[in-house]
Amino acid sequence: MSQSLAFVLNVPETPQDPEDSQEPSPYDESEVHDSFHQLIQEQSRWVAEEGLELQQRVPGAGALGASGSDRQALLGPEGAPVYSTATLRILASMPSRTIEKRGLLVKELQGLTVAQRDHMLRGMPLSLSEKRCLREESRPPRGKRRARGHRGLLSCCSQLRDSCILASHNLGLALLSGLQALMPWHYALKRIGGQFGSSVLSYFLFLKTLLAFNTLLLLPLLAFIVGVQAAFPPAPSGSVPAFRGLELLTGGGRFTHTVMYYGYYSNATLNQPCASPRDGGQCTPEAGGLPYNMPLAYLFTVGVAFFITCITLVYSMSRSFGESYRVGSTSGVHAITVFCSWDYKVTQKWATRLQHDNIRTQLKELLAEGQLRHRPPRACGRLWQAAVLGLVWLLCLGTTLVCALAVYSFSELVLQQSRVSAERDGALLALPLVVCLLNLGAPYLFRVLAALERHDSPVLEVYVAICRNLILKMVILGILCYHWLGRRVGTLKDQCWEDFVGQELYRLMVMDFIFTLLDTLLGELVWRLISEKRSQRKGKPEFDIAGNVLELIYGQTLTWLGVLFSPLLPAMQIIKLLFVFYVKKTSLMANCQAPRRPWKASHMSTVFISLLCFPSFLGAAIFLCYAIWQVKPSSICGPFRTLDTMYEAGKVWVRHLEEAGPRVSWLPWIHRYLVESAFPIYLASALLLAVIYLNIQVVKGQRKVICLLKEQLSNEGEDKIFLINKLQRIYERKERSRVGRTEEAVTPPAVFTDDWDAQ
Repeated sequence: MSQSLAFVLNVPETPQDPEDSQEPSPYDESEVHDSFHQLIQEQSRWVAEEGLELQQRVPGAGALGASGSDRQALLGPEGAPVYSTATLRILASMPSRTIEKRGLLVKELQGLTVAQRDHMLRGMPLSLSEKRCLREESRPPRGKRRARGHRGLLSCCSQLRDSCILASHNLGLALLSGLQALMPWHYALKRIGGQFGSSVLSYFLFLKTLLAFNTLLLLPLLAFIVGVQAAFPPAPSGSVPAFRGLELLTGGGRFTHTVMYYGYYSNATLNQPCASPRDGGQCTPEAGGLPYNMPLAYLFTVGVAFFITCITLVYSMSRSFGESYRVGSTSGVHAITVFCSWDYKVTQKWATRLQHDNIRTQLKELLAEGQLRHRPPRACGRLWQAAVLGLVWLLCLGTTLVCALAVYSFSELVLQQSRVSAERDGALLALPLVVCLLNLGAPYLFRVLAALERHDSPVLEVYVAICRNLILKMVILGILCYHWLGRRVGTLKDQCWEDFVGQELYRLMVMDFIFTLLDTLLGELVWRLISEKRSQRKGKPEFDIAGNVLELIYGQTLTWLGVLFSPLLPAMQIIKLLFVFYVKKTSLMANCQAPRRPWKASHMSTVFISLLCFPSFLGAAIFLCYAIWQVKPSSICGPFRTLDTMYEAGKVWVRHLEEAGPRVSWLPWIHRYLVESAFPIYLASALLLAVIYLNIQVVKGQRKVICLLKEQLSNEGEDKIFLINKLQRIYERKERSRVGRTEEAVTPPAVFTDDWDAQ
């Protein structure tokens, strides 16, 4: 019986009626009667050894079979009865047979271990309820009683386990949604890209990149400079002025006596609170105090923050270059965009509308790019266009020179009236106000002059505008840097000139933010209202990508210039960028329209990062290096008040290390041969240039290989076309010859003579 039971347990599935939607169960004996047919044949062969068990059942079965079918049971060659199909079906449908099979199955399962029983039940084609019943019935009696006794406890434990699993799953989903929410403005960026194209989207992506850079710059400053000095505040040197509200614009007053500026930081070694002095002696640190050299920490933290920013900038630029300047064929981009862009997982209405707008905008950009690429050059107007381009460039450079002279003259005027300006806080806003007016008015003049050029490519138009605005802003910032480090240092000998430079940069940042809001309000909202009123239609202005991007680069340059004199300036820049994003997004949606000439901004992000790296970050790094290595710090404020230069803080630390003993003698050696020596700098520069050169050569080699492969593919395509045309001609020639032979065979030959022609 065990062999027969093993056969029943491994019975293959019988074919199921396609009209029956329920899965057949092994307990439905009408579907698996063939297995019982074999079981009965085995039992009939064992009748001689195991008794008359089958003979006791056959008469009843035979009676049922006789009454239910016209066929009779026949005897086989060994005397065993052979039943008809109808009789076997009736036998299989008997309740006793079902009960017997179920009992045998339960007994077989009871003889197995728990692991084997679970493994066998998992492999059976049964429903969960049937498996659960078999598991309960196959448990030993002791296990059943124990299960009945502890059923409540087990159910509670299982429920608790399921609840814990479900809670952990929900927590994981919540964390994933939270991580997705940490990606700022994810839906807003998709909406902007779908409605206004990749050119406008590149501005907001660049703003998001600047936000990440400032966060990366702010974290070490907060951890090692601002937080430490706030935990160990210095003793106030005098009366602290009350907060009047004007400090939000000028940056002076109450803010001067906070961690906002350089002058608040001490030049001592910060410790834990010192013990009470004995016999009127000097205050000594408590035992276990951790010394913290504030000058060294200030210099080292600013240097490390700039180094991390430099590495991040170079990495971002190289990655953007790799993503934007891929060399490849774009012949199938249109088909891919049409047939493969739709995401069929999108079910919500707003997401469907957004994806529809995005695909439509992509197709517009691709078609405009293709038309621009295949547009033939106009040879007749090239000379006139070159003359207009040269004239416009001369006017733009002249405007830049006039703005630079105006800033220089006004800075000298402010320098002569420095004492009066120090008494009146409102006069401190004069120079930032003039600078922001020039930065706002000159780009509008550039846009008017650019309308005379009439560039065929909108990409070239944006690049030219960016170049002109960049020259203007960099020249103005260069004059301001000379004003701060060249003129102000000599004038403010008895004052804290570092605080003044930090306040100037703070005022420039605040005024730049105010003028950005005014430009958005007057340049976009008012222009839209005027154009709609005059033209009686929706004539919205376009979003000025070049001007807005240069405003971001200008503000970020101010932040990098002032991080040495105001460590919290990156925090101000972060707040400013957040406000600018929401203001620009709202104004874009309400007041602007998509570009009239759509174009694909495939390289814009790379250009923006490159401009941010080389003119902006490199200029700020040169300015700070000059201030650290060459300019004498103030003698009344700041962590470097007793030194000739800020860089001497490292030398003082090295001298202390040399006096500490031979255990740390390797640190002065590193400082002497790796920091003070110029050879490591030259070596690192040479290695960097070598790596850049090798990368350029690798890219050139890849481009040559790709061009050769393209040419080879083109030649192979031409060869295939030539062979196909030749085969087609051969086929047509054979077809004509075959048709000619057929016509000759069907049509009898006609003989024409001149006489017939004459008739």
